[in-house]
Amino acid sequence: MLTSLRIQNFKAWKDTGLTPLAPLTVLFGANSSGKSSLGHLLLALKQTAMSTDRRRPLQLGDDRSLVELGTFQECLHNHDLTQSLNFELGWRPDEPLAVSDPLAARHMQGDELQLEVSLAADENAQPRVARLAYMLCDGGTPQMRLSYERNEAGVASLQSEGYTLKRSAGHDWPLQEPDKFYRLSDRSRARYENAGFVSDFALSTEAMLHGIHHLGPLRDSPRRLYVWSGDAPEDVGQRGERAIAALLAATQQERRIAEGPGQPGRRFDACIAQWLQRLGIISSFAIRPIAEGRKEYEVMVRTHPQANEVKITDVGFGISQILPALVQAFYCPRNATVWMEQPEVHLHSQVQAELADALIAAVQAHEHGQPRNVQIIVESHSEHMLNRLQRRIAEGKIAPGDVAVYFCRRSETSSELEPLKLNAYGEIENWPEHFFGDEMADIAARTRAAMLRRRQDRQS
Repeated sequence: MLTSLRIQNFKAWKDTGLTPLAPLTVLFGANSSGKSSLGHLLLALKQTAMSTDRRRPLQLGDDRSLVELGTFQECLHNHDLTQSLNFELGWRPDEPLAVSDPLAARHMQGDELQLEVSLAADENAQPRVARLAYMLCDGGTPQMRLSYERNEAGVASLQSEGYTLKRSAGHDWPLQEPDKFYRLSDRSRARYENAGFVSDFALSTEAMLHGIHHLGPLRDSPRRLYVWSGDAPEDVGQRGERAIAALLAATQQERRIAEGPGQPGRRFDACIAQWLQRLGIISSFAIRPIAEGRKEYEVMVRTHPQANEVKITDVGFGISQILPALVQAFYCPRNATVWMEQPEVHLHSQVQAELADALIAAVQAHEHGQPRNVQIIVESHSEHMLNRLQRRIAEGKIAPGDVAVYFCRRSETSSELEPLKLNAYGEIENWPEHFFGDEMADIAARTRAAMLRRRQDRQS
């Protein structure tokens, strides 16, 4: 689970500032305020970790990638190649990380790992690692720090704090460029007798990045038939195109989801069907093969108890848009981070409010008697979703510390990220100006217009 994020000199962002992330984090803001760029960088880091090319520190992507960012210069704030792209990530690994020095009787462990990276343009305007640093923390207290840095002359050095690196005899070769943006090369690690733990840091980085899943703002249209050959997809896909396959796979695996500790688990398909009912979208939901032994399936729904059962293509568009969001929230692996863009699209205002309850349930869900520890980061324009979150905090259904809300705004020079302070009563203590438009101005203008119309009607 991601605990913090900071991005500098990327797209519209000069500096986001250090941004704490909660299990349920919501980003609000006007169009083109930079919300999506934050998720796009995370996707670029993930596709870099997945790439077989170790030499390239940042995979900018193409039309077949998770994200396509263009050139490195296009990624930089104001397209300024003299600037470096910097980012900091903090996360809690699935299990605490242990570091033991084989040359000294010292052992330490940490429950959080932080990574700082600086990418600068080389002579060909391609990204190159200028700085790479890991810090292991335990309970918020730094335990050790390891940093690779290349100076202006191109000479690289490796420094450590809280841990003494010992050079291997006869291994006096210079440090190599890191593999990708997060891994010291094998040859560089071999310079030291006790640097094996660095591989564990890199593996933890890869696990964290592989656990990031993205659902875009535009989902696929519903189909009359879905083909499923029995595979279990990694996620529902960026357009939700694998939502039905994921639902069938989870049901076949007999996965059961509980909404909290001590609560009974429900079969996966029953869990999704119940949430569709609670959202008020449909009365019943079922997936059936068109015939025994066939791999074609149809999704059948009833909009209300007395209605005929029909295919999902024959009802409103909203169900096909919200279904991938619900499936992804409960389907993703334990400790995953799900980035959702506008899950409320095509939904009625009341359904948008109920969706907030579904997201709360997802981050609090248990499976096999253990918390799933899923993190959901949402880009949204829905004030109804925010109102419901505030209400649930006031009711004690979710702790204020488990929710983070940010407002993105665009200034003349760059985007800015303002944290909204939610207290224990669900109140926002620093409500931004024009958060959801200027409602009072609209009310005043409407009142003036009505008075003017009445005056004109009386005179005519």
